[in-house]
Amino acid sequence: MFSLKNITKIYQRGAEKVFALDHLSLDIAQGEYAGIVGPSGSGKSTLMNILGLLDIPTSGSVYIGGQKIEDMGTPRQTQLRRKTIGFVFQQFLLVPTMTALQNVMLPLYFVGSPDAKTRAMALLTKVGLEKRRDHLPSQLSGGEMQRVAIARALANEPSVLLADEPAGNLDSKTASDIYALFGEINREGTTIIMVTHNHELAETFPRMISIRDGRLERDQKK
Repeated sequence: MFSLKNITKIYQRGAEKVFALDHLSLDIAQGEYAGIVGPSGSGKSTLMNILGLLDIPTSGSVYIGGQKIEDMGTPRQTQLRRKTIGFVFQQFLLVPTMTALQNVMLPLYFVGSPDAKTRAMALLTKVGLEKRRDHLPSQLSGGEMQRVAIARALANEPSVLLADEPAGNLDSKTASDIYALFGEINREGTTIIMVTHNHELAETFPRMISIRDGRLERDQKK
């Protein structure tokens, strides 16, 4: 699925060079469920941005499904990201003026899906929110908003979900329900890659990837 070869990402801050990632190599297969952990400033967000084709490395090579990203132009990268990757964020990032149903339908509009409403309703049913379809985000609980965000991320049937602290704003019971939903999605074949600060949670994942100072510190599979 993903293959990162000797990835380095350098940011220039004045006269100082900051190595967000430092010669990191990593392979993640289709269908895996991996947690990425590390202290603040370790490079987790940079790694997720590179996996999600939202950023490019300073050096090294990135492959997705055997395709070398550096050989693609921006339009092809955008198309690959749209078809392959779904994003789930800690802040939900729902459009506040749109209903739950409209939020899930939004990515389907961009690809011209002829059955956007039917597809979106099926996804809301999948996450248990079919009865909340006409509610605005302000009328939903935090857990419900994240379920809508997950349904939206699944709209274009991506092969991978990238999740950045998806339950960081939720209480422990609601967070547990959200993680259970991710587990169900993974069992259906979708690759899950999740950034979390919670080491105890990451230890429960089939794979835990720990990075520090931009380098791979630990890669544990069960």
